[in-house]
This record gives sequence, C-alpha cells and structure tokens, in this order.
Amino acid sequence: MLEEIKEQTREIVTELLETARMEPEQILVVGCSSSEIASYRIGSHSSEEIGQAVFDVIYEETSARGIYLAAQCCEHLNRALILESAAAKLYGYEPVNVVPQLKAGGSFATAAYKGFEHPVAVEHIRAHAGIDIGDTFIGMHLRSVAVPVRTARKEIGGAHVTCARTRLKFIGGSRACYDTGK
Repeated sequence: MLEEIKEQTREIVTELLETARMEPEQILVVGCSSSEIASYRIGSHSSEEIGQAVFDVIYEETSARGIYLAAQCCEHLNRALILESAAAKLYGYEPVNVVPQLKAGGSFATAAYKGFEHPVAVEHIRAHAGIDIGDTFIGMHLRSVAVPVRTARKEIGGAHVTCARTRLKFIGGSRACYDTGK
C-alpha cells in the first residue's frame, strides 16, 4: 500500500510543479491527512508511516528543484507550518515555538520536522502553489490569487486531492498590458 501511495503522490506533485512552473526558492505548501489517505475520517487514524511516505516523495521532488516545502500542521496547532529556517528567513516569516507530534500537528508535519535540516514553525506564509490531500484547507497559506490546477489523479489512497498555483494580480484595467507567463 505504501508504494502505491508514493507513486500516486509522485504523479500529483510532479504534474503540479510542472504546470505551476515553480522556480527555485518558491514555496509549495502541502496539507496532508494520513487518516483520509487510509480511508478514515480526517484526524481519526493518523499514520506515521503514511505521513512519512508522502513527505519523502514530496520533499525529494521539491528539493531536486530547489523549491521550499511547507508542511501544514493540523487544526490542533492552528494550521501552523513547518519549513526550513532558510525559507522563513528569506521571506521574513517569524518562527514560533512548537514541535508537531502525531496527534498535535499530524503525521506529515511531524515527518517534515524530523526530515528538514533546520526546521522551524511559523504561523503564516504566502505560498506560490499548494497541494491539499484530504481536504485540509490550505487556501489560507496561498498568495492572493490562487488558480486551480486540475491534475490527472484526483486521489491519494482514499483522500481527495486538490492543487493550486498562484499568479500575480492583474491591475490597471482595460488599457493595461500583462505578462501572461506569470
């Protein structure tokens, strides 16, 4: 089952990263319910193994591209985020003091905290793209203009998956010209 979860995760993350045209040092936010992946209600059957498997794949894909990964914690930590301290410093995000655990933060954020070189927790970010695995509501952590990305795969295990990229705001009205590649 874990190999299938890894394969499904890789399909989604690679498709999103390519579609979103993410650049080095941009941030991908991921919310992940291991309970939903295992076909249980969110928050009811946290799985360290599933969280680790999903983290390993996404971290491998983002690291290879120089993209920062932000792991959204569960509601028990007010959806705080775990990311590398270098990303927090680059974007001016103020660290807070919390260490995610399986039942307070979730399995994915716990795996991120253990897997990052210099992890920190922050309360708010403005990510460039995101993956929501199991309806964890990552929207609050995306930049202002989020655009849905329809991936070929819609689930990881039993969890519903949605993805989004962001774009710059179009301002200026009918006489303005825009760079549509951004």
